Amino acid sequence: MLIVFTRAILIYIFLLITMRLMGKKQLGELQPFEFAVTLIAADLACIPMSDTSVPILYGLVPILTLFVIHLVLTKIMKHSIRLRRVINGKPIVVIDSNGINYKTISELDMTINDLLESLRGAGYFSPAQVHCAIVETNGELTVLPKAGLTPLTPDDIDIDVVQSCVPYMLICEGKLLSQNMQLAGMSSDTVKKILEKHDLKQKKVLLLTVTDKGDLFLQPIGSKSIITSLNEVNNG
Repeated sequence: MLIVFTRAILIYIFLLITMRLMGKKQLGELQPFEFAVTLIAADLACIPMSDTSVPILYGLVPILTLFVIHLVLTKIMKHSIRLRRVINGKPIVVIDSNGINYKTISELDMTINDLLESLRGAGYFSPAQVHCAIVETNGELTVLPKAGLTPLTPDDIDIDVVQSCVPYMLICEGKLLSQNMQLAGMSSDTVKKILEKHDLKQKKVLLLTVTDKGDLFLQPIGSKSIITSLNEVNNG
């Protein structure tokens, strides 16, 4: 049993490192060949993990081979549009100015129900709202709404806005993130003051974030979230 446990840990670590080296798309939007690599790697890892009579290298070597093949294909496809189209395919327009293109959705083996479901997933409940819809190479649907349904932006009405940034996470699940505090220019005394103002202990905080403008989001464990600011904390 201990041998199986140890082999499982080793293969898991090796597989995790390999998948990370293959890139972030392995964890998100997969192209067809990337999806195939992921499935095969998972199968190869299972064999030596469960069967102790199979040498562990019989699982690690094929996974390493897949990684090398993936790396070579990725490098070649960066310089060859033709190979990229052969392996990944190309985006296909399924809705245009004439409406739904039945020929293209038939070629994709999509039904009208599939198309409507994808449209709803993109936030549109009728093809009448869509100017153009494209099925991407990873199978996702990209939608361009009709002009009247396009969200209004500050540029449309000539308003100057301040560019927002990603908030700094100061506390996560009760743990203080010192590196983020340095980036945000926050001291431990300030964080302590924030918590004291709301009668909270650090270990009872699920999440605390701060923006460049000093806006705070505080989520206690098991309680309602608190939206405040550094000014309110300091003036309080």
